[in-house]
Amino acid sequence: MEKAYTQGELTVYWEPTLCSHSTTCWKSLPRVFKPRERPWVDLNGAETDAIRTAVKACPSGALSLQPHGEVAVKPASGQASTLPAMNPLPNGPLEVSGHIRIRENGRDVELLGKTYFCRCGASGNKPYCDGSHHRVGFEG
Repeated sequence: MEKAYTQGELTVYWEPTLCSHSTTCWKSLPRVFKPRERPWVDLNGAETDAIRTAVKACPSGALSLQPHGEVAVKPASGQASTLPAMNPLPNGPLEVSGHIRIRENGRDVELLGKTYFCRCGASGNKPYCDGSHHRVGFEG
């Protein structure tokens, strides 16, 4: 379920099922992204440009933004003609970028951009990574 956080100039969306828990957001902008607090996003913690930069750096595309009056910017969006590429991240998920099709719960699903698949076997959101590799100390 996508969650929205709004301040005067923009809305930031977070899709928890896409989040690979890379910690990129809160390490780059801890005044805005506070994983130990609820709500965990405080858009009053930084200037709009800094928030845009942090959201666009989200490697999984779980964070996206929509400046008021504009079309949403989805970092994980891609082109249908993009060839897939795979990159196993050290001690983490398998990053697949490009246009791919998988079978999920008995139906075909098309994915564009970057998708993070579990390699540790501990994800509660298989086949996707949910950050469990941190908890179980996965090395690989």
